[in-house]
Amino acid sequence: MDHYDSQQTNDYMQPEEDWDRDLLLDPAWEKQQRKTFTAWCNSHLRKAGTQIENIEEDFRDGLKLMLLLEVISGELDYYDSPSVNARCQKICDQWDNLGALTQKRREALERTEKLLETIDQLYLEYAKRAAPFNNWMEGAMEDLQDTFIVHTIEEIQGLTTAHEQFKATLPDADKERLAILGIHNEVSKIVQTYHVNMAGTNPYTTITPQEINGKWDHVRQLVPRRDQALTEEHARQQHNERLRKQFGAQANVIGPWIQTKMEEIGRISIEMHGTLEDQLSHLRQYEKSIVNYKPKIDQLEGDHQLIQEALIFDNKHTNYTMEHIRVGWEQLLTTIARTINEVENQILTRDAKGISQEQMSEFRASFNHFDRDHSGTLGPEEFKACLISLGYDIGNDPQGEAEFARIMSIVDPNRLGVVTFQAFIDFMSRETADTDTADQVMASFKILAGDKNYITMDELRRELPPDQAEYCIARMAPYTGPDAVPGALDYMSFSTALYGESDL
Repeated sequence: MDHYDSQQTNDYMQPEEDWDRDLLLDPAWEKQQRKTFTAWCNSHLRKAGTQIENIEEDFRDGLKLMLLLEVISGELDYYDSPSVNARCQKICDQWDNLGALTQKRREALERTEKLLETIDQLYLEYAKRAAPFNNWMEGAMEDLQDTFIVHTIEEIQGLTTAHEQFKATLPDADKERLAILGIHNEVSKIVQTYHVNMAGTNPYTTITPQEINGKWDHVRQLVPRRDQALTEEHARQQHNERLRKQFGAQANVIGPWIQTKMEEIGRISIEMHGTLEDQLSHLRQYEKSIVNYKPKIDQLEGDHQLIQEALIFDNKHTNYTMEHIRVGWEQLLTTIARTINEVENQILTRDAKGISQEQMSEFRASFNHFDRDHSGTLGPEEFKACLISLGYDIGNDPQGEAEFARIMSIVDPNRLGVVTFQAFIDFMSRETADTDTADQVMASFKILAGDKNYITMDELRRELPPDQAEYCIARMAPYTGPDAVPGALDYMSFSTALYGESDL
């Protein structure tokens, strides 16, 4: 036996240099050796009821290798074979136990791995759904607390519709919230059931279930507050709309009324129907109707005040603003007063200068004919054409231009670039009157004054029509002569002023 072992060791320990290096490097030789060794191992292992196919794979766990050693040791008839076999059996048993423990450990680890994978998937699913839901709640809270500024019922109705649509999404949102919380609860259930030791929190998000519930409760609290705010604003806009309609209804009547009156007054001032007294009477009737219309303007002012207090800045029910109405009203009052004054002046001029009604009508017809835009005034070119039509020789030569400039200085002393009908009458009456007309007027006043150098207001009111008397009283300067008495008026300067010989 010792000799066998020695021989085997000597054969095994042969010097490396005795090996055939070419054979070691030959793949075909290596393949043949593997096949031979495998066949040799199987010749022994078949006695134990098994065999191998791949040396590295089948001997890796050591079980078949131990079995091979056990078979070989029995065949060698070793004197202590039972002891060796017992030890081999013990090793095999321990190896089997180790294998069983390893398998159990592997199964436990695999089970834990699957649980952790499940938890990881649940964590990831929770994060994927919690993030957009959290963003939705934050956006909802911002929208529900957003201050809105509206000016019309349509705008508040649009906000209300959008809010109702948002409320309709709340049940689905609550289902999503419960589903997200259910994912978290599933993780907790797995951890408690299988006693999984979890270190830390969800690695995919910092959003906790408590945070989700807190924001959801806040959203639910904000919804009724938004409902109340929209309801109150809707009521306010309905009130504002009533104010708009009320103002618009009145303004749409008053605005055209003012425009119509302006046009009618303009037609009366230039029409040639009836006498000047008829025109004056007609104008005073208009003035009375205009004054009687003032309460409606005041009522519109009151509605405008309510609109301002309600902070209403636009009104689709009318194109008129209170400023337009005010300006139009003031222009109407000014126009009627100015037109009455002009007709009164025309009457006084006609009577003072002896102009007949036919002449006055002729003057008016000529003036109106060249007043192309019906503005009540003539421009320089229109006035020039009017003079030429009346027989004035005003050419385009220097002499004609000089003559026209002289005339314009008389009819437009303030150089406004327009000629009024009153100035036109004054000029035409001056051109057609006799040179002693002013003296005639003074002589007439002297007769009325009882041959005095002055005249009193009582004498004028007694001798003249009321309109003419008041006109003279308003324009006559106080008399300052040595024989003056209190209230004495200077009819001489007034008479010369009527004919441009002095200034009133």
